[in-house]
Amino acid sequence: MGRRTAPVGELVAKAREGDSRAVARLISLVEDESPLLREVMAALAPHAGHAHIVGITGSPGVGKSTSTSALVSAYRETGKRVGVLAVDPSSPFSGGALLGDRVRMQDHATDRGVFIRSMASRGHLGGLSWSTPQALRVLDAAGFDVVLVETVGVGQSEVEIAGMADTTLVLLAPGMGDGIQAAKAGILEVGDIYVVNKADRDGVQTVTRDLRAMLALADRAEGAWLPPILKTVASRAEGVAEVVQAIEDRLTWMRGNGVLTERRRTRARDEIEAIATTALRARFAHLHGDARLDVLAAKVADGGTDPYAAADELIAAL
Repeated sequence: MGRRTAPVGELVAKAREGDSRAVARLISLVEDESPLLREVMAALAPHAGHAHIVGITGSPGVGKSTSTSALVSAYRETGKRVGVLAVDPSSPFSGGALLGDRVRMQDHATDRGVFIRSMASRGHLGGLSWSTPQALRVLDAAGFDVVLVETVGVGQSEVEIAGMADTTLVLLAPGMGDGIQAAKAGILEVGDIYVVNKADRDGVQTVTRDLRAMLALADRAEGAWLPPILKTVASRAEGVAEVVQAIEDRLTWMRGNGVLTERRRTRARDEIEAIATTALRARFAHLHGDARLDVLAAKVADGGTDPYAAADELIAAL
């Protein structure tokens, strides 16, 4: 254990008491793949499962950070503690988040009821960082009522937030070709709530109409949640209260029909699978390196065996 690292139990206790430094340290242990990570997760487990995790995604330029900041203010007015994970593109030099701690959110920097952390995506194509699930667990266990997860953007590969969050907000804005973007990116399958930001601009009615038309084409089961379409001007906090109400309505609906429990179990299943897969790869690399794989690859390439048989041999060797 490094000299600067407090005992895990002490860090968790301080985090639950609202100590921002302890929360930050725990997330750093997650990002750094610390040897203490297993101990951290074990200590957090009894305290997690209470926060409402809200994902915020959308094309670059639609006002995700401004909207996130406005939502933080709205939740704080109701007395709720809010955690924010803002996943940024990685610096090619340091691997760190390019936008630091989000200049647009500095209004909340001195509020002890708010914790903001930028995380680097580190080349991960899903719009999130690989360590996001564990970081979410830190904030959840630390007692935050709502955790907002802002992604780097939305694209054909960047829809992981739908599986990571309880409720997903998709932001659009006039004049950005978002109708085409919605169809291409498949965000009609991602969003639980659609927010047309910058609604004081020309073209807002067109975006809303196109979005409503596309949602009408979606194949939804009877009794399924019908995503609302809301308009905001986040820079002036206009329409933000309605977004918060829609988020709360969604939470009530999920609790009432078992969707919340189902989503969280699916999320846990995916996380377990990812950890197990990573562990198996590490075990294989430790036992055999790349040599055995190279031998099998040569056999497959030369027609000496098929890839399924090669994979079976590889697994049997573990």
